[in-house]
Amino acid sequence: MRVFVVDDDDSVRESLARLLRSESLEVECFASGREFLETFAQVQAPSCLVLDMFLPDFNGLALQEKLRTLEHAPAIVFLTGRGDIPMSVKAMKDGAVEFLTKPFQPSELVAAVKNAIARERALLRERESLAELQRRHRSLTAREQAVMQGVLAGLLNKQIAAGFGTSELTVKEQRAQVMRKMSASSLAELIRMGVRLGIAGSDD
Repeated sequence: MRVFVVDDDDSVRESLARLLRSESLEVECFASGREFLETFAQVQAPSCLVLDMFLPDFNGLALQEKLRTLEHAPAIVFLTGRGDIPMSVKAMKDGAVEFLTKPFQPSELVAAVKNAIARERALLRERESLAELQRRHRSLTAREQAVMQGVLAGLLNKQIAAGFGTSELTVKEQRAQVMRKMSASSLAELIRMGVRLGIAGSDD
């Protein structure tokens, strides 16, 4: 997973790069927000951005807002020498992992970046898991999807059958097909899948 460093101060940028590379991280550096955006537009993988709050061409919060519209927005660790509480609150509310004020301890930055990377990996696993669930759901026939919806609504086989004008045995077989295709080992697991897919309500 790549770590991008954006800071207009050459010495700071080089120092940050050395520190992060010493942790066996792949690092790319940029002196401006515009230069970073031109490169990042081609990135299609999870990443971490170590971002100076005040750049000549971009305010850090404005760049964060721009990045939030992208499918693969990076996890952001903000750095600033003159931040304030409202600024840090805004950054964190908008999803930043950390807001560090210069000077900071090298260990603080390393910990923040590793935390950001761990979060991005977890989000990637979640996206991949959801994509697999969606694939399974699409593999169901239209009738099987309707049966699944009935099951998630708490209907009995005979109630679903009455709604379809078919036999209870047929619904039982279709329900078994739903469980098999969705790889659900129990009704509870199927309900959890439905909640994740947005086709069943949660208890919250």
